[in-house]
Amino acid sequence: MGLLSKKDAKLITDPLADNNPITIQVLGICSALAITAQLKAAIVMALSVLFVLAMGNVVISIMRNIIPPKIRIIVQLVVVAALVIIVDQVLKAFAYTLSKELSVFIGLIITNCIIMGRFEAFALGNGPWRSFLDGIGNALGYGVILIIVGFFRELLGSGSLLGFPVLGDPIEKTGLYAIGYENNGFMLLSPMALIVVGIIIWVQRSRNKALIEEH
Repeated sequence: MGLLSKKDAKLITDPLADNNPITIQVLGICSALAITAQLKAAIVMALSVLFVLAMGNVVISIMRNIIPPKIRIIVQLVVVAALVIIVDQVLKAFAYTLSKELSVFIGLIITNCIIMGRFEAFALGNGPWRSFLDGIGNALGYGVILIIVGFFRELLGSGSLLGFPVLGDPIEKTGLYAIGYENNGFMLLSPMALIVVGIIIWVQRSRNKALIEEH
């Protein structure tokens, strides 16, 4: 028998597709709009949420039997805030420039409804191991969408990926720019992130008709 049972494996695989927190549950849309103009920022945000959600789920699960129901939301906020502070300090220490670019959005992980939703819906009712898997799965589902959106927005909006030009030099007119290609500046605006997410939702639901009936 493998490390993960079929039931446990679904905790990771389901949020990647048929129960994705962004495209199906429509959670975490704000960060998808705000920080996906650059692929690097999208990757860092995805990794940050992965750490916070996985570790937060474990902590809440361990404490679930001793948290008074009346203050459970406060306890959850304290846990996620502590984890976000750790992420923020690590970024400031090892990636200060990127930390400044992400600015307030790292702090806003505290209010990310995906995290609070998983604490409430899963971690409070399950053991640490399954809660950890649930956190990993939902964070990966969130991160995959951010990375896809960031990939297309930076590629089509700036002609680069991770800051490196991949379509040529727009000033010296090399690569695709030599045949008249121009960057689409609209891709760098927040509404285009919503449009890209909408296209992903359309593709996903066109491939799985059951999602249309359920939602």
